[in-house]
Amino acid sequence: MRMVVDCNAPARPCPCPNAKLNLKPTSPMANALESELQYPHTTPPLAGQALVVAPGVKWVRMGLPFALDHINLWLLRDRVQDELGVREGWTLVDCGLGDDVTRQAWERVFENELEGLPVLRVVVTHMHPDHIGSAAWLTERWQCRLWISATDFTAARLARQPTQGVGGEAATLFFHQHGLVASASQVQVRQRTGYYASMVPELPTQYRRIMDGQTLMVGGHAWHCISGYGHAPEHIALHAPSLGLLISGDMVLPRISTNVMVVDIEPEADPLTLYLDSIRRFLPLPSHTLVLPSHGLPFVGLHERVRQLIAHHDERFAMVLAACAERPMHATDLLPMLFRRTLDGHQMMFAMGESIAHLHALWHAGALRLVVGDDGMHRFTNAATAA
Repeated sequence: MRMVVDCNAPARPCPCPNAKLNLKPTSPMANALESELQYPHTTPPLAGQALVVAPGVKWVRMGLPFALDHINLWLLRDRVQDELGVREGWTLVDCGLGDDVTRQAWERVFENELEGLPVLRVVVTHMHPDHIGSAAWLTERWQCRLWISATDFTAARLARQPTQGVGGEAATLFFHQHGLVASASQVQVRQRTGYYASMVPELPTQYRRIMDGQTLMVGGHAWHCISGYGHAPEHIALHAPSLGLLISGDMVLPRISTNVMVVDIEPEADPLTLYLDSIRRFLPLPSHTLVLPSHGLPFVGLHERVRQLIAHHDERFAMVLAACAERPMHATDLLPMLFRRTLDGHQMMFAMGESIAHLHALWHAGALRLVVGDDGMHRFTNAATAA
């Protein structure tokens, strides 16, 4: 699936010609940098089973029908006291897609891994389908509450509308504005109307809000909520200092860079700046923190991974600036440079959104200038050379 605030966060270097950009040679995010991280668990759990990664914390993996073929989900041993009394059970973090395959996999997990105890609540880090897709079924199945940020719950409801869901006529026109004129690509974008709802067939009618700075007590451990922006409207990561764990969701992944994209509903957005500011918020956490990501393997090396991701985008900022110094460029022009592989229709959507995100970060920082041509297309030129 889609792979990419605090006034006390370290200042972000401006992505402009005068900024100190990291100009390391281009290298695949999925390979060369992995040796700088440590992986305590190198074998994922089998389908329907779980692997203990810390006291009271189990790792579950579900399949996805994409190139990114899995999502990691987490079981937290819990004990709550409420109007029903003291109850033992589990908190689930993230849900998988809302399809029969995922529900069947969950049933095997319930049979094998819950130790005869119920699910007490479902926490969702953000609104993307692989994270929230089965939330309605899970909360109904266990008669429990969904916990999620208010922004992402609202965004999920909006994305399920027929005219939304990252596709359809509005998205087609938006991407055309940024240079996507190939008829086959336009047809693929136009046909994606209702794509989100196909993976999130329903949502719970009620939820409980979680927000930045809030603490969730789960099984006697305090899990601190850390909001993040850019990848999703209001992504919530969870940090448990007593366990030395960070459930990072999609904000920090070990093998790939998180997808961060501009979409038609917010056409002037600058999500990449928000994302880079957000991941810097993890730098004050202890360096020995075990990161539990939504994709890939749990790893130690949070600080290094944040630095890698920042350097990765700094490198691409430099590439975009250099390209836009030669001639005005739109987002489609940049695709072969930013994505050095053949893109299928699913990947093309996210690649276009991410290409626009790099342009917009530089544009909002004043490093690029927007030029709207007679053809209505948005092209960007290097502000320094244009002057």
